Amino acid sequence: MVVPELRPWRSAGPRLVRAAGAVRPLLARAAGGVAPRVARLARTTAPKTWQYTAGAATAGLALAAGVVTAAGPWDSTGQRTAERHRAVAQERTGGADHGRGAGDSGTAPGAPRPAPSAGAVLTGLGGTSGAVKAAPSGRNAADVLDPLLKDPALGSRHAASVVDLTTGERLYGTGVGVPLVPASTTKIATAVAALTALGPDHRLTTRAVLEPGTGELVLVGGGDPTLTARKDAGGLASLRTLAARTAEALEKRGVRRVTLSYDTTLYTGSAMHPIGVNENLAAVTALMADEGRTDDSASGPAPRVPDPAREAARTFAGLLGEHGIKTTTRGPARATDRAATLATVSSPPLSALVERMLTNSDNDLAEALARHTARASGEPAGFDGASAAITARLQQLGLTTKGAEFHDGSGLDRADRLTADLLTDLLTTAADPARPELRPVLTGLPVAGFTGTLTSRYADGAAGLVRAKTGTLTGVNTLAGTVVDRNGRLLAFAFLASDTTDPHAAQSVLDRAATALATCGCR
Repeated sequence: MVVPELRPWRSAGPRLVRAAGAVRPLLARAAGGVAPRVARLARTTAPKTWQYTAGAATAGLALAAGVVTAAGPWDSTGQRTAERHRAVAQERTGGADHGRGAGDSGTAPGAPRPAPSAGAVLTGLGGTSGAVKAAPSGRNAADVLDPLLKDPALGSRHAASVVDLTTGERLYGTGVGVPLVPASTTKIATAVAALTALGPDHRLTTRAVLEPGTGELVLVGGGDPTLTARKDAGGLASLRTLAARTAEALEKRGVRRVTLSYDTTLYTGSAMHPIGVNENLAAVTALMADEGRTDDSASGPAPRVPDPAREAARTFAGLLGEHGIKTTTRGPARATDRAATLATVSSPPLSALVERMLTNSDNDLAEALARHTARASGEPAGFDGASAAITARLQQLGLTTKGAEFHDGSGLDRADRLTADLLTDLLTTAADPARPELRPVLTGLPVAGFTGTLTSRYADGAAGLVRAKTGTLTGVNTLAGTVVDRNGRLLAFAFLASDTTDPHAAQSVLDRAATALATCGCR
């Protein structure tokens, strides 16, 4: 699915100011409540990214919900900002009247229903009504979900799990231990494994090194698929910046001509995913720019160059030429230990990369993070090693992986298997206040009706209350994430369906099931 550009929402500046004024007192009260706890933690720790996150985690599962305004760190494209801008730009009432009166809802006839009012969202986050509530007050979860999940649109095999993230209590389960094809919900496991292995501060670094006495310049791939050659890097590592820094370093050495090679040996094994050539994924290599895309897209399916590493090196040579460095291309080579590093550029921290991967369902980034997890775990950085490393890291966290099979990091491989139970366990672990380094797994989940693969969904349902990772393959529809229910509880859910014949009908049923959880106050 191609994710629509969100930049036009930024035009809602004046209305955003008015909305900010309205919610400022609410946010101030919420911030006041957690500030002492954050301050106490800050006094005892060094200022690393995960420790700032740990401070935020003392607000309990408030940050774990991460609905709309609580998401962070910000995506480099401004996507999180766009969520707020869109809500303001619509200027419609939500579940409560925002001052227009009963006679003027501000909603055009036939238009999608507005996102839930700020009060309901903040209550779910623990911002206006104290701690997240755990006391149920509604119908039995089975009475609500059973009729929905028996819909023929979900095919002959399906499974579901719903857990209260505050208490750990399972509210609903059917087929929870049955391994099914997870599709892109696999990325939740990849995210948890990568953050566990590498930590949220880890960055992916691309280098330019000069071999002594040979005049050979080697562009060394650091396994960063977000490396960009575009003029506006948007906070990502820039190939243009690397070229400028490299040219400056060469000039200081009096070097104006080099032989250019490129090194992709960070990864091992086949670069071709089992699905073969596909617009959902470039060849998996340690060196690429803009994920090998041949158009100006930043996410979703797109035509790819056949050899992303060679194309990145060709682009790098051209950029060096703009700075007066002449190059002769040699091809692939391995940089020696004696090579001098001339320049480097690094990706955003892993916390931001995980959010990007989940929000945009970025397959290239998922496969890269799986390989980095393998390297950090002492496994070969190929498909097999990455699969073994993901399993080992989940087991390290005490998660039960019985029935789970990983064959890639993205979920494009139909041989992957996960259980509904494991998916909700992953979300529960990510919400654990004792594991703040995993919080990006929750904040990166697309927001219903606002971001990523859920941008165009839930227009008439639980927009803003559901955050979930989608999964779609032929005959497979999955959905796993979190939802704030009417009592302010934060729930984790996982729905998997196989043998579906109408993907849109199956998707609709799964969305209705998540919406039902938001409205029922289930026990």
